Amino acid sequence: DRRTRPGIYVRYGEVRLLVDTATELRLQCVANGISHVDAVLFTHHHADHVAGLDDVRRFNHSSKAAVPLYGTERTLAGIRKMFAYAFDAPPPDSPHSRPSVTLHPIGDEPFEIGGRAITPIPLVHGKMPVLGYRFGPFAYCTDCSEIPESSFDRLRGLDVLILDALRRDPHPAHFNLQQAVAAARRIGARRTYFTHMAHQLKHVETNAELPPGMELAYDGLRFLSLGDPAIALPGL
Repeated sequence: DRRTRPGIYVRYGEVRLLVDTATELRLQCVANGISHVDAVLFTHHHADHVAGLDDVRRFNHSSKAAVPLYGTERTLAGIRKMFAYAFDAPPPDSPHSRPSVTLHPIGDEPFEIGGRAITPIPLVHGKMPVLGYRFGPFAYCTDCSEIPESSFDRLRGLDVLILDALRRDPHPAHFNLQQAVAAARRIGARRTYFTHMAHQLKHVETNAELPPGMELAYDGLRFLSLGDPAIALPGL
């Protein structure tokens, strides 16, 4: 029941991906032994999903290269505004005082990183369009209050689904637990983990009432999706 903010680390073949840079990113990486990232994919630019961006500097050091950031035009514009110093020329007396990143706008169409196919999943977060992502038989859909009909088509045949479930009470920008269970039943993944929980949802008590194949995720959860990829969740 002690939870950090949402984020996942995906080993997709030889490609290592981070989805969002949560507020506690540094602590999450230290706790889970994460030392290298090939790219970061952003769901949206709300603070709890981007506030750890400065700690990408550690990955610059390990890879000796800029870290590519993927997201919608709106998301990347928000990140550029929030972290303006990261996109300025580094000061000559302190060249490592900012993360080195490159921006890669994406839309709704599938794309590749390192030869691995990634499918964006359009979602609605309140009134805000955001993205989930599908990696082979695994999909991550945090921060959503609605899944468009066309996106259900992109969620067929999943082995593992991670889905937003904020609390029991209704919320204007997130699925509550009842809505999340209904969406998970429709999607029909072999296993569903719920994420982005408020502390109203106690881990043991809530799991005891969930349908078979569904449970709350937790910080440090690791699992191997059938086939590919392998997934680790540093924070939830």
